[in-house]
Amino acid sequence: MNPSPSVIAPPFTLETATQKVRLAENAWNTRDPERVALAYTEDSVWRNRSEFPVGRDEIRAFLTRKWEKELGYRLVKALWAFTADHIAVRFRYEWHDHAGNWFRSYGNELWEFDERGLMRRREASINDLAIREDERTFFWPAPGPRPADHPGIPDVR
Repeated sequence: MNPSPSVIAPPFTLETATQKVRLAENAWNTRDPERVALAYTEDSVWRNRSEFPVGRDEIRAFLTRKWEKELGYRLVKALWAFTADHIAVRFRYEWHDHAGNWFRSYGNELWEFDERGLMRRREASINDLAIREDERTFFWPAPGPRPADHPGIPDVR
């Protein structure tokens, strides 16, 4: 049994895997590198595009750089599959650069957790698509969590 509702640890069920994905989405939407990094083990190993951060300090630095570049960031994650201690997600986020150019980023993540529910491995594959501002689909006050009534990831681009 998990010690508190905010600590979701393996083995996962459909319910707890879905909750874990939403908690991760909410945390990333804060754009707070300190808060987000706490979800990972001290020696967590990542692959994110062409970067390979290892450990919380490198993860914090990576996230700080990311959100200094990716402005107006709004993210939606969806559970794809899970096992006892692994979760696969698909995600989509929208952001703009300092010049005001908008992008939609699509990707998949593979997550592996320790017995405490901390992520010890994260592998992310991400592709970016330039979009016009009027093509945006994610609207909610940011930074902050996606409202419960805001749609998730649509099946089309």
